[in-house]
Amino acid sequence: MNGTSTVTAYRRLARYARPYAARLLVGIVAGLFCGGANFGILSAVPQVLKPLDTGRAVASAPTAPPAAAAKDDTPAKWLRTVERLGFRLSDGGGRFTRQALFIILIVAPPLIVLRSLAFYLNRYCVRWVGARVVRDVRDRLFDRLQSQSLRFFGKSDVGQLISNCTNDTALVEQVMSLTVADLARAPFEIAAALAFVLVFTIRNQMFGLLAFAVVIFPLCVVPLAMLGRRLKRHSHAALARVSGLVSRMHENFTGIRVVKACHTERQELERFQDMNTGYFRSSIRALRAELLMSPLMEAVAGLLALAFIVVCTARGVTVAQIIAVGMAGVMAYRPVKGLVQINANLQRGAAALDRIFAVLDTDMSLKEAARPVRVASFRDRIAFREVVFAYDANGTTVIDNVSFDIPAGRVVALVGETGSGKSTLANLMARFYDPTAGAITLDGLDLRDLEIASLRRLVGVVTQETILFNDTIASNIAYGLEDVPLERVVEAARKANAHEFIAARDQGYATVVGEKGFLLSGGERQRIAIARAILRNPPILILDEATSALDTVTERLVQEAIARVMENRTVLAIAHRLSTVKHADQILLVDRGRIAERGTHEELYRAGGRYRKLCDMQVLG
Repeated sequence: MNGTSTVTAYRRLARYARPYAARLLVGIVAGLFCGGANFGILSAVPQVLKPLDTGRAVASAPTAPPAAAAKDDTPAKWLRTVERLGFRLSDGGGRFTRQALFIILIVAPPLIVLRSLAFYLNRYCVRWVGARVVRDVRDRLFDRLQSQSLRFFGKSDVGQLISNCTNDTALVEQVMSLTVADLARAPFEIAAALAFVLVFTIRNQMFGLLAFAVVIFPLCVVPLAMLGRRLKRHSHAALARVSGLVSRMHENFTGIRVVKACHTERQELERFQDMNTGYFRSSIRALRAELLMSPLMEAVAGLLALAFIVVCTARGVTVAQIIAVGMAGVMAYRPVKGLVQINANLQRGAAALDRIFAVLDTDMSLKEAARPVRVASFRDRIAFREVVFAYDANGTTVIDNVSFDIPAGRVVALVGETGSGKSTLANLMARFYDPTAGAITLDGLDLRDLEIASLRRLVGVVTQETILFNDTIASNIAYGLEDVPLERVVEAARKANAHEFIAARDQGYATVVGEKGFLLSGGERQRIAIARAILRNPPILILDEATSALDTVTERLVQEAIARVMENRTVLAIAHRLSTVKHADQILLVDRGRIAERGTHEELYRAGGRYRKLCDMQVLG
């Protein structure tokens, strides 16, 4: 989405604001009131100052032409109305009367309070909507990532995804909080000032100044627009660089044991410094473009102010009129300058939105059928029928025409060399991926026709890479289940041979295991994962046992736990130990994505093929 325009990006973002249209409308109306109040103030200023200006004119130029004096002394309609009521604003000597001060003190404070309240409502309501929209975008982004298939995560950099959810959304939130309220108010304030200046120049027949402003102002906008595009481009590059930094840190901290073991801290630091320097350079390029905008705007405003004073002086415009238009310029300058900064912020936000929408537009999720079948139980068998699979559409075939059955209550073991396709078959059975060709059925129903939630309830997975979350032991065992009594958690831990080491800890089941279970040993992590599978009690179990790195005592405890979790279940086991294979009802030897041999342990061993060689070497997977 690098080529997406800023307008398109924010138009898409605006869709998220629709549920909050009422609150947004309050903020916009408040901004409109601020602009209208400014127009009223500017319209009143010349008339309020006119008596004073007239008094000074009489004192300093008594020989002024009668016609000019008549023109200057003509009061506005509202002023004549006030005078007919018996109030005089000027004492004829250029000073306000007490009556005028009384009127000002009665009228002005309520107007000031109302405008201040409108200003507050404008900023609060619009910024609330902005923050809520960003919250919704962040929720949507995380939901989209959660729904992606494993194929997506296999192709994506986790650090980049974290940056999308944190840095990019934080930048959009910052932009929204800094710009949306001003954007909803500043145009009205500018419009009020411009409307007054337009009326003023027409009434005083200053068409030359009006033409000058009409020609010059658009020319001033062109360099600002060019700087805006440059800012967006460099902001996009900076975000890409910071995503690389997050990715680098994520990989480094995740693999810190390898870094320490290989003593590569210095090399890792140098790589990080190179990437950090690249980010710094991109940020500085964006900063240059951003900082040029404000001085350019100030220079333009100063030149226009000088031209205005010169023209007004040449045409004999009165001081009161110059002050009024000057106030209009002052009132317009702040929001105009604010819009320049808003444009800079919007460009930076657009770069972040490009990256966010790129993720939201990516859909690699597993598609659920239009009318999915909800299954509550498993009765007969799981069948692979001529299954073919490749991770990429035009990539290498990983599973090639595989067919086999797993009857209910039976154990089927997959053995073979590393990379032969065993784990891929297990992932297909869990429907983490869909076959490229062929079908996998459960009780005669294609997995693609089943409701994903109900399939997940039927299938449990104990992976070779034990995944624990930075939470308590009890929460890790009960993960995915709601309102599970501690007694059931303890019972599952006992069956998994995990209760003793858990109870021996000071916090017991309330012990926090650390990032990825860092505070536990490999055998302890594995037994907690087995306890999780026991507690979920699925009728179908995919078991990728990994005991090769465990000591003899721990391996025995894990094997006992594995034997318990396999009881009375339909099991697809990726076997790494002969003890698991011997008791399997059927063994499938997988070689380069095909079933090369199948049978029981005794049958395959007597056949003297590749399986026997693996058994003799004790290398089954």
